[in-house]
Formats: sequence, structure tokens, C-alpha cells
Amino acid sequence: MQLDSVLLAVGPGDADRRDDLAAAVLEVATPADATVTLAHVFTQEEYEEVIDRLEFDDDAEIEPDSVAERHATIRDIQSEFDEYGLEYDIRGAVGDHGDTIVSLAEEVDADRVVVGGRRRSPTGKAVFGSTAQEVLLSAPCPVTFVRSDDSF
Repeated sequence: MQLDSVLLAVGPGDADRRDDLAAAVLEVATPADATVTLAHVFTQEEYEEVIDRLEFDDDAEIEPDSVAERHATIRDIQSEFDEYGLEYDIRGAVGDHGDTIVSLAEEVDADRVVVGGRRRSPTGKAVFGSTAQEVLLSAPCPVTFVRSDDSF
């Protein structure tokens, strides 16, 4: 399968695995010369908190793409992609993490989605929802899951 488009979706818990996420994308996108969409998905509450923290001009109309571009995890991954000359664009989106990632994958016609998550116990999986699980089950293309080693 030819990869033309890869979506890397990051969220608030991905700072600790940003190097692993970037490496996973580079591994699949570089040989295929694929375009990468580097996306940060915020819940409405996260979005409002980030806007306050980043001190945007109160009079400016703030777009999710602009907020995502200023997010530390995005900037760190962006630096890695720049080192390898990888072609990418940055997207921001507000909504439920899982559903919004799936929607973004459909919008950019992704051939692969890369998401991160943490290892979970069987009980943790049953009790709490999982963004990665939602994406794995609903994405319109194959999904690469990059796990951190912290247990739940």
C-alpha cells in the first residue's frame, strides 16, 4: 500500500512520548515521501485553558490551527521533522479526542494514523474510555499505536 498521507494526532498526554511518535511517523512517511498532517486535538476545556496560558491577544479571532502551532509538543515534533526535511502541515481541532481524530483522518484522506497512549490494565480498559481504542476501531485506515511504558 502506497502511503501518500499520514496523520499524527497528539494530545495533552503525549509530551513524554513525542520522540517515539516522531520516530514512528518518520519510519513510515520518509521512505514513501508522504505528506504528514501534525494535529493537536483539544477538548473545549483544554482549548480554553491553552488559549489563556498562551496569552493570545484578546481582540484576535483565534483559530485552532494557530493554537496547535504554538503548543510545545507540536513544536518539538516539528523540529524533528524539519531535521529530516519531511513535508508536513499543522492542524488544530476542538472536540472529543477520538471522534475528532477519526474526522481529521477522513478530511486529510490519511493512509495511516499514528496515535499515542499508555499501557492499561484490563480493569482500566473496562472502566475508562480510550482515545486510542476509539481511533483503532473507527479510523478509515491502518493505525499505528505508540505506547508509553507507564502502567495504569
